Amino acid sequence: MEDKVKQAIENIRPALQNDGGDIEFVSMDANNNVNVKLVGACAGCPMSQMTLKQGVERYLRKVVDPSITVVNNFEG
Repeated sequence: MEDKVKQAIENIRPALQNDGGDIEFVSMDANNNVNVKLVGACAGCPMSQMTLKQGVERYLRKVVDPSITVVNNFEG
């Protein structure tokens, strides 16, 4: 499933890049929690949580697997 998540994130990237931001896959755990890193304009954007929850998380559940639990912004 991790490969499908990576591919789905690649499909999302152009939309974020159009706004000066980007997204990178970091990891996925056994509980289907996905960690990504928002960079560029997305890193400091006050709407980043909405982008993650209403955009990325919803998209991953729809095109990859509904069992994806949560998408977190990894800030390490």
